[in-house]
Amino acid sequence: MDRSLPLPVQKRRWFAPGGAQCRRDVRAPGMINIRKAGDRGHFDFGWLDTYHTFSFDQYYDPAHIHFRSLRVINEDRVQPAHGFPTHSHRDLEIITYILSGGLEHRDSMGNGSVIRPSDVQRMTAGTGVSHSEFNASNIEPVHLLQIWILPESQDLPPSYEEKHFSDEERRDRLRLIASNDGRDGSVTIHQDAEVYAALLDAGKAVTHTLAEDRYAWLQIARGAISLNEVELKEGDGAAVSNQSELTIKARDQAEVLLFDLA
Repeated sequence: MDRSLPLPVQKRRWFAPGGAQCRRDVRAPGMINIRKAGDRGHFDFGWLDTYHTFSFDQYYDPAHIHFRSLRVINEDRVQPAHGFPTHSHRDLEIITYILSGGLEHRDSMGNGSVIRPSDVQRMTAGTGVSHSEFNASNIEPVHLLQIWILPESQDLPPSYEEKHFSDEERRDRLRLIASNDGRDGSVTIHQDAEVYAALLDAGKAVTHTLAEDRYAWLQIARGAISLNEVELKEGDGAAVSNQSELTIKARDQAEVLLFDLA
């Protein structure tokens, strides 16, 4: 499977400094637009079962190209002893978030590691990076989210970062895991965006305040929640605009990622 961008969205016009081109998808005032899990692009290749929230590779949906600078959320399940052979990217901020199992990473910068649940990996593709990703187990599948964020500028120097965020750090709170200034121990991404992760016990709630002219995307990795009383379940996503406060409440045990975007 080709992990590169499909031709309609590979053109450099998407990589405007400061994300200016990403502002074309402004939502109507005060809206939460739901992207249902079952409406995502889906392919089962045997060794890979994958869902695409936004257009990717063989899946192209002109209504779902990206949201602001958030370009890709792929939910992948890779079978034991399988994976993605060496392939190349450029001008992307790539975040890998493991839900279960282990993923072995190797790249042209000389990095090699196995990332597991609670690990967050960030790779700036910049002027160009080649890497491979394989299930580190011969027995158990690996379940992960791969996220692409459009960078604030082109041709950045390639770089790599990996950090661990314990369950305790994410339990019943929104833990910052990626930001443009690397604060609070988060990985550093080259875009005006923040990524938070939370593990919520049933009945627990967290809140997040959106600054004026900010947008949010909420991705439900596991479980079921309500977002400002809107019900969402595993695999669902929600695009939020013109809402000052977000309240996320778990209906059962849940894991969520929240993107705060310019």
